[in-house]
Amino acid sequence: MRYTKTAVTLHWIIVLAIVTAASVGLYMAGLAFSPQKLRLYSWHKWIGVTIFLLAVARVLWRLTHPAPPLPRTMARWQRTAAAVSHVLLYALVLVIPVSGWLMSSALGVKTVYLGLVPLPDLLAKNKALGEVLKQVHGWLNGTLAVVVLLHAAAALKHHFVERNDVLHRMVPLIKPREQARR
Repeated sequence: MRYTKTAVTLHWIIVLAIVTAASVGLYMAGLAFSPQKLRLYSWHKWIGVTIFLLAVARVLWRLTHPAPPLPRTMARWQRTAAAVSHVLLYALVLVIPVSGWLMSSALGVKTVYLGLVPLPDLLAKNKALGEVLKQVHGWLNGTLAVVVLLHAAAALKHHFVERNDVLHRMVPLIKPREQARR
């Protein structure tokens, strides 16, 4: 049994957006102040807002469309780890864009979605708080990177070592083991 097409589509679009946002974020951080750096910061923010909106849609979809069951052969600790990691992934994907928005607000840098929709500042300008939030944003992203790597490693372990259909649930190109044997 697979996740719904909507869940799979949202999952992979969010993955692509996160990789893009992280790449832009890491690249722009090393640039000297310039028009290019400002443009990249805008793009990074736009991607972050988009990730937040997609994550809200994904969470709402997930609340109304249960995940397919895990294989009965999975150990209880693996089921618990899967549940905890999914909650953590959802939380981070929602909180990280908000942390960036809070940081921008505190640093006095307006967020204008797609260059068209000005978002309200969530905090008054406070440079010291903005610097703290910059660190928090970085730590949260580092945490997300670790959780994503563990998530992907677990999926690959289930596919290649345990040889069950966990990866099949989210990757459309992989056939269930029973169908693959036919």
